[in-house]
Amino acid sequence: EITWLWLHGNAGNISHRLENLHLIHHRLGVNVLLIDYRGYGHSQGQPSEKGTYRDAEGAFQYLQSRPDIDPSKILVFGRSLGCAVAVELATHCALYGLILESPFTSLADMAKRALPLPGVTLFVRKKYDSLSKIGCVSIPLLVLHGDQDDTIPLEMGERLFEAANQPKTFYAINGAGHNDTYIVGGKSYFATIDDFLKSLS
Repeated sequence: EITWLWLHGNAGNISHRLENLHLIHHRLGVNVLLIDYRGYGHSQGQPSEKGTYRDAEGAFQYLQSRPDIDPSKILVFGRSLGCAVAVELATHCALYGLILESPFTSLADMAKRALPLPGVTLFVRKKYDSLSKIGCVSIPLLVLHGDQDDTIPLEMGERLFEAANQPKTFYAINGAGHNDTYIVGGKSYFATIDDFLKSLS
């Protein structure tokens, strides 16, 4: 049985993903571990780029240590900010597969989009540079992105996908924004993920 490590986005905490988690667990029949990074929800500490990476690796190692989980079938699902954390984890951990939903290329690119001024990237301390890392990932990849996403544009997901190695699949969710992918995508959304999971076995 496949186990998902779910790495959520920047806004909110695990309590805001329960409906989505319920649908994934019941429609896809996978185990799911959903974590809050340090400084999120009830987790102690202060948020940082390195901290999110360490939290994800710790969660992955925890799943590997459990006797009731197949350590060779741990898949990582990243959403928004969690995509960057997932890509980093995939560069050095033996994952079963990688799903990125609404990914961005780098924090610097996001900053340039939000504030198109010369030198703005000099003020971006956190990098979360997935575009420079995705070429080091060589596991099956599924990228999902709403074509009406006004937070992280579809073009960023497409650029990251183009830079990735095979095998890979891209699914543009027609009419979906940033936070309603699984709602707008509906049956097709879950069918796409289910097909991806079946391709791994």
